Amino acid sequence: MNNTNRPTALWPPPEGFVPVPSQVAGIELYAPAPEEEPEETRTFKCRHCGGTIAYNATQRQLTCPYCGRTQELTAEEVGQAAAEFEFTLETMERREYGWGEERRELVCESCGAVVAVAPDALTSTCAFCGSHRVLARDVTDDVLRPTTLIPFVVDNERLQAQVAEWLGQGWMHPPELRGVRALRELTGVYLPFWTFDARIRADWKAEVGTRRTERYYADGEWRTRTVIDWRWKSGRVRLPINDHLVAGTAHVSRVILRKVAPFNLHGLVECDPGYLAGWQAKAYDVQLQEAWEIAKEEMRERAKRACHSDTGSSHVRNFRMTADFADERWRYILLPVYLASYPFEDRTFQVMINGQTGKVAGQKPVAWLRVWLAIAALLSPGACLGLLGLLTVPLGGIGAFGLVVGFILLVAGLIGAIFLFRKARASEEV
Repeated sequence: MNNTNRPTALWPPPEGFVPVPSQVAGIELYAPAPEEEPEETRTFKCRHCGGTIAYNATQRQLTCPYCGRTQELTAEEVGQAAAEFEFTLETMERREYGWGEERRELVCESCGAVVAVAPDALTSTCAFCGSHRVLARDVTDDVLRPTTLIPFVVDNERLQAQVAEWLGQGWMHPPELRGVRALRELTGVYLPFWTFDARIRADWKAEVGTRRTERYYADGEWRTRTVIDWRWKSGRVRLPINDHLVAGTAHVSRVILRKVAPFNLHGLVECDPGYLAGWQAKAYDVQLQEAWEIAKEEMRERAKRACHSDTGSSHVRNFRMTADFADERWRYILLPVYLASYPFEDRTFQVMINGQTGKVAGQKPVAWLRVWLAIAALLSPGACLGLLGLLTVPLGGIGAFGLVVGFILLVAGLIGAIFLFRKARASEEV
């Protein structure tokens, strides 16, 4: 107790005490601060045999691998009607943190990826880079808790033949890929994603060209030509953006993620920790504000394309646009992906499978000898015919004809060779 007539600066409350309501005017009361109760976390044990249970993607429920008993999950399917949040400090203060269940973290010393797993999970391989330099540590609860997720639907065992078929596709890849055994150990990981909604009002101004045909007289005859008339135009486009996805981690290739997309967000369910039982979950390393900046740049590009379409012409120059964002909202969700890394000829390649649809994408090594032979085959006809035409030019029309045809074939072969080379490079790079 402290009399308020006494200067409070001379009598600071003891450490660990907080003010409490007083029934007497002019009297301040202090009491020990209540102890914060730790948030309850869930562990997943079988009710019948006590074994650790896990979420089964095929049965879509918790399953005990020891006695085969199952337990239903009661999380509600919310789809795209899941709760969204505004960019306010108050919203962040109301958010929950941690995973909502007992977990530990595995840290890869090679690539730095951190995933959360069940406390008794045994793994020594990083799903992101294939490294065996993996260390375990206590989980940190300073990250936001995801609001919703899409459960795994495609089972690991059903993917083996599909992945093997994908590896064997394409003549430009080594035939030995069909025998790669590392891909038989696919790791299911819930990857973090941010989704953003916004309303964009884009005002544009540009010179827009209109094509017309006119006749003119030259060299004693009438001819036609195409003329473009330019004039300034302006307009406004309103563009609603819903569920714009931005990956919440930099440890996977965004190129491969785009290839395994889309995810059907109508399948979102409440983030019940039961769906994480027996599976790895990646915490976000791309923060909310950073993800929002990425999303805004991508949204501006969408708005720019909409404005170009609004001009009604393919001839546009001196284009300018200002975009205003309103009603910005976000969600933090988890999406299911199978990951695998496999070594081939002293290089490591990454493969990714959509855990909702089973779509496969990734890196594949290229048999460059085959590619160079194919490029040589594309260029040879034009080069040989052009050389032959060049040698027979003194003979007159035959040589000139061969030279022209050879040049046309060489240009066509060069275009095909560039396309083939870029396709081969894209198969290896991410």
